[in-house]
Amino acid sequence: MGIVAGLDSSPDFTRIVVCDADTGAVLRQGYAPHPVDAADGAARPSDVDPQAWLLSLGEAAGGGLLEGVQAIGVSAQQNALIPLDAQGNTVRPALVGGDKRAQVAAADLIDALGGREAWAQAVGCVPQAAQPVTKLRWLAKSEPENALRTAVLLQAHDWLVWQLLGRPVRRTTDRGGASGTGYWSAATGGYRPDLVELALGHQAMLPEVIGPSDAAGTTPEGLLISAGTGETMAAAFGLGIGLGDAVVSLGASGSVMAVHREALTDQAGMITSLADATGMHLPVVTTLNAVRTLRGAAELLGLSDLEGLSDLAMKSTPGSHGLVLLPYLEGERTPSLPHTAGTLAGLRRESMKPEHLARAAFEGMLCGLADALDVLRGRGVDVRRIFLLGPAAELPAVQSAAPSLFGVQVVVPQPADYAAIGAARQAAWALGVSQGALDPRTPPAWQGAAAQVLEPGDELAVGQAVRQQFVSVREQTHPGAFRL
Repeated sequence: MGIVAGLDSSPDFTRIVVCDADTGAVLRQGYAPHPVDAADGAARPSDVDPQAWLLSLGEAAGGGLLEGVQAIGVSAQQNALIPLDAQGNTVRPALVGGDKRAQVAAADLIDALGGREAWAQAVGCVPQAAQPVTKLRWLAKSEPENALRTAVLLQAHDWLVWQLLGRPVRRTTDRGGASGTGYWSAATGGYRPDLVELALGHQAMLPEVIGPSDAAGTTPEGLLISAGTGETMAAAFGLGIGLGDAVVSLGASGSVMAVHREALTDQAGMITSLADATGMHLPVVTTLNAVRTLRGAAELLGLSDLEGLSDLAMKSTPGSHGLVLLPYLEGERTPSLPHTAGTLAGLRRESMKPEHLARAAFEGMLCGLADALDVLRGRGVDVRRIFLLGPAAELPAVQSAAPSLFGVQVVVPQPADYAAIGAARQAAWALGVSQGALDPRTPPAWQGAAAQVLEPGDELAVGQAVRQQFVSVREQTHPGAFRL
């Protein structure tokens, strides 16, 4: 079909990959950081002039990178809200990231609709400070004049697609991006304009939600632009995950998501019901403590890096000689224990050695993520294979313990620009459909990510015993806190 490009506009940089539309082979790559002074006069780093994203995009695409490209897909940071006035001008800099200013607004919104369960039933998620719906509430309370001027609501990938198309009257988004707003329901496939009004104080125009293989439009130069999507959905699409697959992401906090045929609602709000970039669903469960658990253990043991912690942990054995760490160092979201602290149990004279504490930190982190995985399994999500993401996934202590603790095959993909690759794959899908070469229901079959594959093997029974030891300590320490 030719060649296509995918661009990923993250919070800090733009990456572009140019791929063969038939195979997905990466032919060329571009990169540019966002300008440091991106916020034009803004007082806070959570305010960003979206023009910075265009400047970065232009720099990343320099040197003829896009020569011969027939279609472009756009992936961008999620939760970035761009309020526009009736003329299409930005009312204020974009509100981006996990904006702590909006924490009070999130609590206000939860109460205004009648509690967490009401939100979970309405849109499949409970408002968090980062979400666009919560930022609207903050805007209405903190900048009422700007709120009154706001007539159109876009997210980062919506805005970039709109700019690439020359700012047409029609504005579009996709299911994946819409599902993170807090005012679109993955279960019904429709907006909740009443929730926009609840948050902002009045109605606003929302972008049209188009299908995964649809084109948002064509540039004046004839370049097809696909629907675009959020970074999470683009990365999942770039990895090639499907039914039976889950992704465990190891950041400071952790997340578990899986492809599922149905939208899941969860009264406790542990599940965030997102849509994916293929027409299916992507339920997500997050934990507050993942790699921050490892960093805390390394500091306690006087180690300078996580590689040293991993080496030390490998001198211990599964079960850490009875030591169990409940890694709730920042409180915890899964299970819902916002005001608790971590717990170290099983201290005996023979277990009080650095290597056992190091091992307990890794096992505690992974068991906490296994708890999150069980939330999805408890709702009927089939998990036969887990993709493990993040730099910590390369650590030997993680790779040795994860398969047996999760109980399934673990895949550790080689580092790559998966969000940009996913955006390019979406562009190839839209291009193929426009040419009559692809089915709008079936994405192009690109080669999967190069990866290391780890099996539970003979360690499965040992791993499940370690997991049960963790569950027992959790139940004794926080009885009834974890109900699936």
